[in-house]
Amino acid sequence: MTAAAVNRTDERNPALRAPDTVMRLARMGASFPTRISFLRTLLRRLAESGTDVRRPVWDMDIKGFGDAVYTVRLGGHDYSLVAFSCPLADEQRSDRVIAEAWDTSYVLYDGVPDAAEIDRLRANAPRQEAGRFGPRDLVLSRANKSVRFFEHVAESLSQGRQPDRERLGEVGYLLRTTAVYGNGKFGIADRFVLAERAGLDGPFQAEMLTVWLIREFSHDLVEHVARHRAPETFVPLSPELRRHIGVGNSTGLGMAPFLVNHPVLLNNWALARETALARVRAKPRLDAEQVQRLAALWQQAARHLDQWSVEDQTLMPRILRLRGEWAEAEGWIEPARLGLPFPVASLLDRSLSLSVDFQELLAATLIEMAGAENDDLAAGMAAAREGALQPAMRLAALGQLIREHYGWALSIPFAEAAETAQFWYVSEEKLEPRLGRRLTEPGEELELPLDIARQVQRLAADLEGEPETLSVAAFLARFPQHRHVVRRIQTTAGAPYAEIRDNLLSERCLPIDMLRCKLAFFGASKFDPRSDRWTRITLFQGAPVAGEIAAGETDNCWLPVLP
Repeated sequence: MTAAAVNRTDERNPALRAPDTVMRLARMGASFPTRISFLRTLLRRLAESGTDVRRPVWDMDIKGFGDAVYTVRLGGHDYSLVAFSCPLADEQRSDRVIAEAWDTSYVLYDGVPDAAEIDRLRANAPRQEAGRFGPRDLVLSRANKSVRFFEHVAESLSQGRQPDRERLGEVGYLLRTTAVYGNGKFGIADRFVLAERAGLDGPFQAEMLTVWLIREFSHDLVEHVARHRAPETFVPLSPELRRHIGVGNSTGLGMAPFLVNHPVLLNNWALARETALARVRAKPRLDAEQVQRLAALWQQAARHLDQWSVEDQTLMPRILRLRGEWAEAEGWIEPARLGLPFPVASLLDRSLSLSVDFQELLAATLIEMAGAENDDLAAGMAAAREGALQPAMRLAALGQLIREHYGWALSIPFAEAAETAQFWYVSEEKLEPRLGRRLTEPGEELELPLDIARQVQRLAADLEGEPETLSVAAFLARFPQHRHVVRRIQTTAGAPYAEIRDNLLSERCLPIDMLRCKLAFFGASKFDPRSDRWTRITLFQGAPVAGEIAAGETDNCWLPVLP
């Protein structure tokens, strides 16, 4: 899907929000999941396939240590989550990517593994990056227990009672992943293996399938431990509480550079969401079913906000403000008001007087109201490649692209110290992306090229005085340092949402905004920042479990609410 394909103003392809509005860090940091988020797309595919989850292997001791295999068939292929649960001392338990041991480890396997393959994976999966993997290993992951909550649930079930609802609402998961690796890392299968397979051909679908199966494993594991602790009094998780237990995730700075390094992919994600919103905005009227649906979703969002509390002193005041705005604006969706022409456009225009958080929650709510009308957009969210250099382009055309698409970059005053206060690099000791303070921390010589705006300015300065008829090839022969940014400018010419239109070196840049944007596209909820550089989230909370997915679509986990 290209920008040209969506700029017409008919109901299916109406006008979009401007990139200068959408691709700002403050708005990206207010993102909410939508129906075309990746985990929701996976759930629909599983439901449409009537996917049945089999558990051919369950070899666990009474304390819950051992092996398990979960197998699903999707798009004509079998995929198996091979899970390993091991004892772990408290002092070894860490959410850091550099940890060397975890409570549980996993491989999503292409097919159904035999005993020899399980033995191979048992020797390697618990070692994660240090293990050896092959082309049938599709995704690599690991997770630690939320120890106190896991123990509370196990003890409660063993004594014949359900876990405390308040504690469930506070935590929401039994296991918390610290990495979900795909796309050829550490010797596992390359992305092209799955790119043409129905069911897993979209962005991060294999990773989402892995996490969904880890969630199933976490439910079974805690029940197994509880059952063996007191078989006479044990009770299983109630269906509504089982559904509300998702999978946690800890995500840090490593996720932020991804958005900068994959501009076409980022564009396709944002373009799909913005097209979905524009289609809804263009509706001249809402029918009675849509009006009722919007009212129900408004209440669901209100309950979700009431159940979303964090310790972060920046986000919690925003949540409190959003709760108040959401309650006060409920009168906007009275049936009489929604009976006027173009009611969605009116709602969106009116929201501009309120917070960015409110505006983005309203946008997500309206996309959700439209239901399956926008599901087709999920098919255009992948990107085969990020583009190639066009050496024959004339400098006149290159300069025009800069003026049309990078005015935001040219306006940043990089001569001011505040605009270059930070720099991105990879820590040699920790092997993790870091954000350093330029004047007070070492490592500036290791800076990563995430300074897109500064690169554009430097290119523009060197273009001044050059003949406009000169080719890009000839220009780069004299200025080879600009090759990367020239290719990027050429590539993003047809991708309006490709760039984060802010200065990523500025002292005002908060990586948490980039993390939340990407995680919302995944389908994450309950953002719980632990600083401006890492956050905890929940995936698949409120989503159908294995026994429900085979019965058809039960995709009602947009903003999960504890029943």
